[in-house]
Formats: sequence, C-alpha cells, structure tokens
Amino acid sequence: MKEEEKRVRGAIEPAAEPATGLSEPPELALIAGPLLSWFAEHARELPWRSDPRPYRVWISEIMLQQTRVEAVKPYFERFLTALPDIAALAACPDDRLMKLWEGLGYYSRARNLKRAAGMIMERYGGELPPEPEELLTLPGIGPYTAGAISSIAYGKRAAAVDGNVLRVVTRLTADDTDIMKAAFRRATEKRLAAVMPEGRTGDFNQAMMELGATVCGPNGDPQCGECPCRGFCRAHLNGCETAYPVKAGQKPRRVEARTVLLIRDGNRIVLRKRPETGLLAGLYEFPNYLGPLSEQEAVEEAERLGFYALRVRRLKKAKHIFSHVEWHMTAFLITVSETELVPEGCYLADKGEIDEAFPVPSAFQAYKESWTKKGE
Repeated sequence: MKEEEKRVRGAIEPAAEPATGLSEPPELALIAGPLLSWFAEHARELPWRSDPRPYRVWISEIMLQQTRVEAVKPYFERFLTALPDIAALAACPDDRLMKLWEGLGYYSRARNLKRAAGMIMERYGGELPPEPEELLTLPGIGPYTAGAISSIAYGKRAAAVDGNVLRVVTRLTADDTDIMKAAFRRATEKRLAAVMPEGRTGDFNQAMMELGATVCGPNGDPQCGECPCRGFCRAHLNGCETAYPVKAGQKPRRVEARTVLLIRDGNRIVLRKRPETGLLAGLYEFPNYLGPLSEQEAVEEAERLGFYALRVRRLKKAKHIFSHVEWHMTAFLITVSETELVPEGCYLADKGEIDEAFPVPSAFQAYKESWTKKGE
C-alpha cells in the first residue's frame, strides 16, 4: 500500500459517528479541491453546460432524469429551438409538447414542465425563482432538481443529491446506510452543502454528478485509478468499493402480456389516444389488449372497432420495460378493407402525419415501422 494511502487510512479509521449522525465524515472535508481540479480537466462538453441559464438548466435536469446523457443531447437542442423560453413552454399545445418529448419516456415529466411553466408565468413573471424552497413548490421539481437549478444557475449553496452522488458519498465514507431512506438523503444534502467552496457551488455539484456518472459508476468495478479521491476513499482503501451503496430490495416489476394490433388501411394505420391519466397518459398508441390473443381473437378485436380483415400476419415479439411493469408483446399486422367511418377515439394516419403530429411512445418502437414495409 502506498505511504500516502496508509497515512490517510490511519487518519480516518474508525469514523467517529455513523453518517446519519451530526458530525461530518472526515472524507467529505477533503473532497472539494481534488474534485474540482479533476472536473476542470475531465468535464464532458454538454450543451446545457456551455450556457447555464436557469431555463436551460431546468430543462436539461428534467430530461436527464432516468435518461442517458447521450440520448438527451438531440432532444435538448430540438426542445430549446421549438420552445426557447418559459412563456413558449407554458403556451405549447399538449400534442405538440408530447411530440417534442416523444422517445424520451416518462411523459409525466413533460406534463409537469408545462404545468410548472404556467405557475412560473403567474407567480414569478416568467423567471425561475432562485431559492430551492420556491423551486420545490413547482410540479416535477424535487430536492435534487431544486438543488441543481439553484446552485448551477444562481450560485446558491444547495446540494444536488442523486443516485450518482449517493454512490460517491457512500463509497467515500464506507457508509452502509440504506440510500433509499429519506433521512439519509437529507443528511447527505446538508453535509455536501457544508463542504462546498464559496462561489463554486454549481461546479461542485456538477463535478460530483460527473464523477459518479463516469468514474465511480454503478455497473461493474469503478475506475478507481482515475478517481481524484482514491487516496482518501474509505471503500477503495479497504478494497470493498462494490459493497456500496446499500439499497433495500425493491419489489420486482410486474410482467404483463399484451397483444398489439397494427390495423392498416392502405397507407394509413389506426391509432388510439390513451386516457388523460395513468401510464402514457394522453399519448397515441396502436390498439393493444391485455393478454396473448390468438390470430382469430385479434381479428375479432379489430372487427369490434369496425375494421374488417383482408390479411393477417403475426409480427415479432417485443418487450418494453417501464419502472414498475414490463410489457411482453406479441403483435399482428391486420390489413383491412377501406373504411369511411373511424370509430370514436381512433385515428387513421399515414407515416408523415405520425412523424409530424402524433406522439407515439417508445414502448411501441419495435412496431412503428413494421406496417410501412413494401410488400406487406
């Protein structure tokens, strides 16, 4: 073991109190300098970092929830071009907003953005408030997002604690507290706020997130050789990095078998609008039904909608994972005779209309192109 690591290890073991106590873990007092130096050299170039105005920070942080950075980049640019400010977001028609969000998933995030934009127009004259306490009153903004906006856009002393940050902190301090406990998250927020250097709060929060996302990662062994904090990271010095964080077991996702009907009338396909509440609320879908239907049952369901089958073909199976449920899907492409009467709640749209105006969630991505193939 290196002499520096021996010295630091001896100086920090054992911890005086568990991380849920009032004392500060000594490792956190050492983190700011090495972390910010590392961030200055290794920070990724991201579109929202180059211009951290409040609206841009807010939109990026909401998009980044449950979504990879690389996936967010093109959506962020497109969204900001279409809706450049809070006033434009507040006035955006719902279908247009959902189309801009199409493919990002977790569509309640977009609905909350619009609701919050309306409240910001009414309460704050169209400007995001700077204080975390005010931001927390807006739909879709929790403690992490409030801390990120407040610190990055306004320089306030507020921690932004997400899963990446909790992973870094629990490894640094070798803390086996369940990270799902709200009390532990609140304690971590207070501790990090206490060690942020004045004038660098936004950089500090972004550096913590960056370290967790790129070096101290969730899958496989962390890249400790690249970590600026390895000399005083308790988990690394004890050789047990992957023992942290500790997270209480979650309920397994529910599995649902569903049958999807791609009902094609010429060059148009049948879409159905989902209810305004619940999963994928207000989006457009291919008609689908709970359970695995036989070919005959699929034809009968199409007929109940008022469409009469000419040809039927079974399509490949597909799976889509939501946070609490998995859809295991089978599908049928049903070519129907020309119809003049479309049932209430359904729409006939060609590919261009779907691409332009109908937000179809990525749950149906495996089937979005199936019905347009030549020779079908």
